[in-house]
Amino acid sequence: MFGIDGPTITVLLALIVDFSVRVVAIIVVPRNRRPMSGMAWLLTIFFIPYLGVLLFLLIGYRTLPKKRRLMQDEINQFILNSTEGMDLVSREHPWPSWLESVVELNRNLGAMPLVGDNTASLINEYAVAFDTMIADINLAKKYVHVEFYILSLDHTTGPFFDALENAHKRGVSVRVLMDHIQSMRKPGFRQTKKRLTDAGIPWQLMLPVQPFKGKWQRPDLRNHRKLLIVDGTVGFMGSQNIIDRTYNMRKNIRRGLMWKDFMTRLEGPIVSGLNAIFITDWYSETNELLTRDIEPVHPRPVTDALDCQVVPSGPGFKGENNLRLFLALLYYAQDRIIITSPYFVPDESIMYAITTAVQRGLHVELFVSEIGDQAVVYHAQRSYYEELLTAGVHIYMYKAPYILHAKHFTIDDEVAVVGSSNMDQRSFSLNMEVSLMVRGRSFVRNLRAMEDENRRNSRELTLEEWRKQPLRSTILDNLARLTSAVQ
Repeated sequence: MFGIDGPTITVLLALIVDFSVRVVAIIVVPRNRRPMSGMAWLLTIFFIPYLGVLLFLLIGYRTLPKKRRLMQDEINQFILNSTEGMDLVSREHPWPSWLESVVELNRNLGAMPLVGDNTASLINEYAVAFDTMIADINLAKKYVHVEFYILSLDHTTGPFFDALENAHKRGVSVRVLMDHIQSMRKPGFRQTKKRLTDAGIPWQLMLPVQPFKGKWQRPDLRNHRKLLIVDGTVGFMGSQNIIDRTYNMRKNIRRGLMWKDFMTRLEGPIVSGLNAIFITDWYSETNELLTRDIEPVHPRPVTDALDCQVVPSGPGFKGENNLRLFLALLYYAQDRIIITSPYFVPDESIMYAITTAVQRGLHVELFVSEIGDQAVVYHAQRSYYEELLTAGVHIYMYKAPYILHAKHFTIDDEVAVVGSSNMDQRSFSLNMEVSLMVRGRSFVRNLRAMEDENRRNSRELTLEEWRKQPLRSTILDNLARLTSAVQ
């Protein structure tokens, strides 16, 4: 009988472990996961098994820790209870026949009711957005609630921080939330925290990754919302962060990049819905429920009133609320769809909905940036262009050096969606987002004017031009697309 030496045993054990990992992966990875995502993870584990398993254990699950999931269930119920009776909607002007079912869909997913008697103004200029927010903060009498994905003290945002401090000195309750990872990645993070602390303003990090403090979840689950609420009467939401439009990054400044953003200023009952989102996010991070800051909803007849519905989404909800809303609207559209999304990396369902819309005879446009600030996302996005162009989608590329960061889309002449959510798999699955569905021809008309301005500052990409792309670009695009599926 021949003995087996040490090296042979080591090799056999390695083969057994490798085989076992692959078998377990086939059983575990595809469970409750999209086929494309499951296949991407399996390929990662099969080709680089040890690193692949490590990555899967680190970021393979998009659920929050159990404690936060239980808290989110409580929060979802709070949203439903605190917004009961808010649906003060007039039907003097007929709705699109399909809108009632979309409103019901959103409500069942955990969103606010559709509420009427609102007004909105659109702000398409970076500096004007800051000036408008600061002006409203300066008028605050009771509270100011600030929640932004990125909050950074710099030469552009200094007056915003001054306004918060002055409000606090007047006796106004000022509270600030900022996403931990993204705010930390920008220059001046320590100075930002110090400025708030020195001013005596309560602040909290959202979804903090601080394992030594017992705070840990998948590090790429982020809170991507951008909200400002003043006294429960004025609210802001959209795509703009509290930071200079270069994002203060050397690589951006070197390339001359500047962000082109969009904010919506709202008045009316819907502001209570935005405030409910802040209250629940504050509760998630502090265990403090700000019930005294829940504003009663009073009817207030206004001319040219808008019907609005706040739709929160994120890993704390059982369904992908924003994805389901977007799909419903894309399929219900009857005439035209115009989408603005800086990071357009759709899943298969969105691609089917968009290309089907063209095949149904609709006019469909997509606005993206001519250049990108994130290489992998930029190339992943480009991998969808040929299919879209072949289907008949008109793609407009906003000219450099601007990064078109606005996120909105219009359906026919009656309904629009604005907010923080991109049409990408990160926004659908990993980020906490907030979207606003608006019914109102005046709002859509104003948004159309912004789309016209964007079109004037863009160039249309043609299928002929696209097919002249060098092979190396096609390879990079397709590789990036594969990585985007790892969710």
